[in-house]
Amino acid sequence: MKLADARRRAEELRKTIDEHNHRYYVLNQPVITDYEFDLLLNELQELEKRFPELVTPDSPTMRVGSDLTAEFHQAEHTWPMLSLGNTYSIDEVKEFGARVSRTLGYEPQYVCELKYDGVSISITYENGMLVRAVTRGDGSVGDDVTVNVRTIRSIPVKVSAKGIPDSFTVRGEIYIPRKGFEEMNAARQALGEPLFANPRNAAAGTLKLLDPRIVASRPLECFLYYLLGTQLPADNHFDNILAARSWGFRTPDIIQLCNSMEEVISFLIQWEDERKSLPYDTDGVVIKVNSLEAQRILGATAKSPRWAIAYKYAAEQAVTRLLSVDFQVGRTGNVTPVANLEPVLLAGTMVKRASLHNSDQIGLLGLHYGDTVTVEKGGEIIPKIVAADTSKRLPGAGAVTFPQKCPECGTPLVRNEGEANHYCPNYIHCPPQITGRIIHFVSRKAMNIEGLGEETVELLYRTGLVRSVADLYDLKHEQLASLERLGDKSASNILSELESSLSAPWHRKLFALGIRHVGETIARILATGFPDIDSLMKATDEELTALPEIGPRISASIREYFSDAENIETVRRLKAAGMTFGRAIQETTHDGPLKGMTVVISGTFRNFTRDQLKEAVEAAGGKITSSVSGNTSFIIAGNDMGPSKRAKANALGVRMVSEDEFMKMTEE
Repeated sequence: MKLADARRRAEELRKTIDEHNHRYYVLNQPVITDYEFDLLLNELQELEKRFPELVTPDSPTMRVGSDLTAEFHQAEHTWPMLSLGNTYSIDEVKEFGARVSRTLGYEPQYVCELKYDGVSISITYENGMLVRAVTRGDGSVGDDVTVNVRTIRSIPVKVSAKGIPDSFTVRGEIYIPRKGFEEMNAARQALGEPLFANPRNAAAGTLKLLDPRIVASRPLECFLYYLLGTQLPADNHFDNILAARSWGFRTPDIIQLCNSMEEVISFLIQWEDERKSLPYDTDGVVIKVNSLEAQRILGATAKSPRWAIAYKYAAEQAVTRLLSVDFQVGRTGNVTPVANLEPVLLAGTMVKRASLHNSDQIGLLGLHYGDTVTVEKGGEIIPKIVAADTSKRLPGAGAVTFPQKCPECGTPLVRNEGEANHYCPNYIHCPPQITGRIIHFVSRKAMNIEGLGEETVELLYRTGLVRSVADLYDLKHEQLASLERLGDKSASNILSELESSLSAPWHRKLFALGIRHVGETIARILATGFPDIDSLMKATDEELTALPEIGPRISASIREYFSDAENIETVRRLKAAGMTFGRAIQETTHDGPLKGMTVVISGTFRNFTRDQLKEAVEAAGGKITSSVSGNTSFIIAGNDMGPSKRAKANALGVRMVSEDEFMKMTEE
């Protein structure tokens, strides 16, 4: 076959396969058998193998997944991706409607859609092509999972309908249908692999896998329920969703335009029971004001839009029997009781375990082994025991009591006054605390050491190579390369990551140490209040509690940590490995080429993360702010800079510099 003939046939096959994909995954109306579809796809794959120049980014063959991918990078949301406020009360839904009407001066139309139990996603199209898919993240920045989302067949990689905007974003929920979840777990059970707890967790975990081939093999689907852009087809949400459906998107199959709050309430009541017959999990209804202009008037809080609310149905309950209780030790020593139950079907999943929270909860429930208990899913996600039926208690059944000693190392447990949890104080030698601390140390928000995941850390501990975080920096290439599942390349990458981590910011190193009660926010406050670890180690209660949000409990925890000889030795060894615990010299002097300048960072960047750019600005004497104003000296503008920031910068005449220009400005 000649190249020209192959090109024509490939184009015909792509068009045909795309049509059948749309019929099967979006319309649920297949017109050919799976075998016939596979023949078409195989023919296209063979053509692309013979003529590699025919491969296109939107080819249906790309949806089987490629093993070529990098770790996920973060991308900024053009429009903030907020969370919905929620309620379990119809009266509160009515109050929401009353607030909306008071603000607008009239009662608006509402749109009701089911609330899907999956993972939120924001997908951007440019000139009809899917160019980016980003998770919610913190609402401003999320993980770029484009390579994985491209494998989901109900999400088009190319939209060719007439009248689509040059650029737009659709948002939706990625989920796994119940049938697909059951089949996936059955396959895992046959292979002796651990089962997924529920469809939502399986969808979330799948979306973050680094091998798109595995993602492509799992039954992910997606409903797209919100359209964003500067050139939308309509001035209201409902018509925009209908337009998106006509473009080929899989939009909600259950959606209703309501002309009054009474119609909204009727929708809520109707679907409380009917939703249980659906092929996917849903835990409530999302109620949105229809008019986009009304949405703009109503605005949003820092976390949630004021024009929408989620009504959640009461948690489902089931009755089963308590078999036993495990007491699990976390990285900070907290001991958490977890109940083992006779398997029971609850909210579409088989529940075998439930949280008991702490000793007070066990006491309130008055639990005995073998008790008949009522289990519910809080928010239909996390199972918990809410009651025990004492009338069915077996004679002689033993009461569930909290252990006095650590179940892992035998050390007497401690419960501080005013705290709910017991904890094991033997943090130096208690195995789950050791591995938990190391896993925390290498995690993304701490030292961010790629290649050292939970399984690898457990392996390093089992083989005796690592017993503290300081041991990580003594690892040798041959030690790592000889381990199961690693090898020369992985060993080199891990050692390179460890070397790079030595220059991480002061506040992240402090957070990474895993001091009890010192989370990300407290670590930043401490790093601002103390220039280095030596001054922090000598700090008194008065000096610590003088800082915002640092109370007696946190102060006592910090002083206890630095009074321990083992912890001091760990810090000494980390310093010996080349780690500096303190602010950069430029940061303390505020001197440099950007002295006195106020800088905004917006977009995604080729060579740096946003945190690295922030550190570079501050090291050069500049000050970072999130909003553009007349006082802004310049903006470091990356790809996908928010349109509102760009428009405001142009209106105020604020200079925008590229990543390369910024590097030249601060090269000294």
